[in-house]
Amino acid sequence: MSYLEKLLDGVAVEWLPLGEVTKYEQPTKYLVQSTNYNDDFKIPVLTAGKTFILGYTDETDGIYNASATPVIIFDDFTTAHKWVDFDFKAKSSAMKMISSADESRTLSKYIYYWLNTLPSELVDGDHKRQWISNYANKEIPIPCPENPKKSRQIQSKIVTILDGFAELTAELTAELTARKKQYTYYREQLLSFEDGEVQRSTLGEIGEFIRGGGLQKKDFTETGVGCIHYGQIYTHYGTYTNKTKTYVSKEFFKKARKAKSGDLVIATTSENDEDVCKAVAWLGSEEIAVSSDACIYRHSLNPKYVSYFFQTEQFQKQKRQYITGTKVRRVSVDNLAKIQIPVPSLAEQARIVAILDKFDALTNSISEGLPREIALRQQQYEYYRDLLFSFPKPSEALTP
Repeated sequence: MSYLEKLLDGVAVEWLPLGEVTKYEQPTKYLVQSTNYNDDFKIPVLTAGKTFILGYTDETDGIYNASATPVIIFDDFTTAHKWVDFDFKAKSSAMKMISSADESRTLSKYIYYWLNTLPSELVDGDHKRQWISNYANKEIPIPCPENPKKSRQIQSKIVTILDGFAELTAELTAELTARKKQYTYYREQLLSFEDGEVQRSTLGEIGEFIRGGGLQKKDFTETGVGCIHYGQIYTHYGTYTNKTKTYVSKEFFKKARKAKSGDLVIATTSENDEDVCKAVAWLGSEEIAVSSDACIYRHSLNPKYVSYFFQTEQFQKQKRQYITGTKVRRVSVDNLAKIQIPVPSLAEQARIVAILDKFDALTNSISEGLPREIALRQQQYEYYRDLLFSFPKPSEALTP
């Protein structure tokens, strides 16, 4: 706060409706015509939502020239927004391009960072367009409005500080992306066994599949015996775990299908092909309950080794031929049993696991890897961002 006070140096702060200091443009002229996306094409197709870059197009007309004039893209339904300083095409008319109405008085990047301080006000089921009905009326603090030059200097200092945090996070994110590619490469190489002969067996020959059943989300309790619901495997777990995120009562556990330490818990259904048969190795000492739409794989191999194998392209390639269903995609346990897995010695399995564990910790661990570092930097950015935008409200007096 002392830095903000020095920055303002006693100047007035006026809170103005966002609609007065910004202008917006509909994306009509910039909408992509074809969904024939390809990573070899140059122009990204954007959505303001979580996905952000949907793909790349070879279209050359109707490109928004954000490399010359950066812009905020704003999703009119979800209020998600991004800062864009590269040329693009848009996917949906629900996206607005927001910029300063007068860059000589209010910086667009300053507006973007202030937007990041606003809490979400979305209500489930509300589909109204948010910019004109809501966000254009929100008031943004403008320091020293009677002196545009000084106001820009103050805004610019705030933007420079926050850009530094954003740049560090971007560097760490780029590093994480590179390490994930490296991780994928070595996992494929280590489990391909192209340089030597190795026994290959079907999953059914070296283990047994046990269908999960009976467990639903409504059966979760605050405490009790551990359980894994199939839907959690996609989002809550990595390659292996020794702790569950949820629990069931002891009474319910007695009648549930159970996984033992060393078993794989496999989600056999999903809405997309990629997540079908996503697996997590259970390494806890106690048995856990497993839901329907999941199965338990009990075997004599290194459990981490089998879980890593389920992530490889050779597993995915075999799995694809057995996927059935339309909206809900699934693979039966009978077909899972037909998939072949390379079976080296237990010592070789342990060596491979040790290598992949290091990559897994670096790229996925929220307690020791790059994701943890990125999360800490994001928290640091948000802390200082909120401080730098702690301007006095009209009813407040700036402390001398």
